[in-house]
Amino acid sequence: MGLTYIEGKLIGRNDVSETVKFLVDSGATYTLLPKNVWEKLGLKPKRTLTFTLADGTEVERSISECYIKILDDEAHTPVILGEERDGELLRAITLEIFGFVLNPFSRTLQPMRMMLA
Repeated sequence: MGLTYIEGKLIGRNDVSETVKFLVDSGATYTLLPKNVWEKLGLKPKRTLTFTLADGTEVERSISECYIKILDDEAHTPVILGEERDGELLRAITLEIFGFVLNPFSRTLQPMRMMLA
């Protein structure tokens, strides 16, 4: 299995922006921002959720919202406000907001078939 990375431009308070290289993780929910990125953007916690790590450990992380531009499209998305050593991960909810799906064979993002019914 290969890894897929994609560049995204994040826009925070007072139009402060940061471009990051995300690892695409289509098997998890909320996009994760490293602490130094969300602090630079001026994002503030809105609520806290509990997440389960791969080893079964539960951790709490704050959630916020961020404006993001990827692949010539832009939208707001919920984000996890990461702590020290958390990395940049673009995850399923953000992919769905943009209408993208990860093609596991070509390791590229492609438009998803949007269902109305």
